[in-house]
Amino acid sequence: MSTTEISSEIKLTIYHCNNAFGNDITHNIIDKEKINLKFINMACSSMVKDVFILRAFESGSDGVLVLVCREEGCRYVEGSKRAKKRVERVKKLLDEIKIDPKRLSFFNVSPDNKDATLKIIKEAVINIKNIGPLYSF
Repeated sequence: MSTTEISSEIKLTIYHCNNAFGNDITHNIIDKEKINLKFINMACSSMVKDVFILRAFESGSDGVLVLVCREEGCRYVEGSKRAKKRVERVKKLLDEIKIDPKRLSFFNVSPDNKDATLKIIKEAVINIKNIGPLYSF
């Protein structure tokens, strides 16, 4: 008799601006054994393209979180605004293909407030846990 274990691990891809926060924040995530976090560091959030967000879902992520610097603090002037427009466009696409757009989140964060960023990540994980896995095979 063969049994197959279904993973209850939540997979969350986090795209973040190099200037939004440092990688040391990942050490403060709780419940690591049930969360698979993939951090993708970018020089600027404007590098988040629609196709990259969709590929994250295609490759098994249950959710995607895009963390960018504040608009008024963006070193590249328009990066945060471009990223926001792309996320809004992808949310519409997700809705069209019957994937809950709540699986994709966008937040402006400050490098000076790591506690707020950590709270956003934890809330994103809780949100995805409540929605459930995207793929259940």
